[in-house]
Amino acid sequence: MNRYTKIFGILVAAAVVAGGVNWYQSAYADVQQTTPGLADDPIVTKSYVDQKIAELTNGGTAGGNTGANPAAASKLEVVTVPFGAKLMVGAGGEVVVRTGKAVAFSSDTNGLSDLTAGADIASGMAIATNHLILFPRDGRGIEPDPKQKNGLTVLVRGGYKVI
Repeated sequence: MNRYTKIFGILVAAAVVAGGVNWYQSAYADVQQTTPGLADDPIVTKSYVDQKIAELTNGGTAGGNTGANPAAASKLEVVTVPFGAKLMVGAGGEVVVRTGKAVAFSSDTNGLSDLTAGADIASGMAIATNHLILFPRDGRGIEPDPKQKNGLTVLVRGGYKVI
């Protein structure tokens, strides 16, 4: 009988240990679940989500793309520059002149980078049509050639202002 008592004691001890392990795991799992509203699982309102979606999908304003919206800054925009106006492009912006004759404008001695031709364009020099022009710093832009009476149609990527 002593042998059966030992076996029964071992089985009872194993059942108690297995039950304890099972209880510990279920209790620990309940603690690990996130509670809605906490930092791990924040609750947001529909108006907040709508506002963030609107910020990501709006492509700029009537005054020009200021570069505040990264999604808008990555797409090309068709911009018309009237005769007598200047298109000022922000640092890192790109322009492709589609129609009209354009000249470079720079507030300092440095100019623009013509990526298509691999050349620098100083202030006052002509910009070739359909060339990709990079604006390495602020304070630079393009304007219609004063020898013509028409404006420009350009493609712009990045922040810009027509002044």
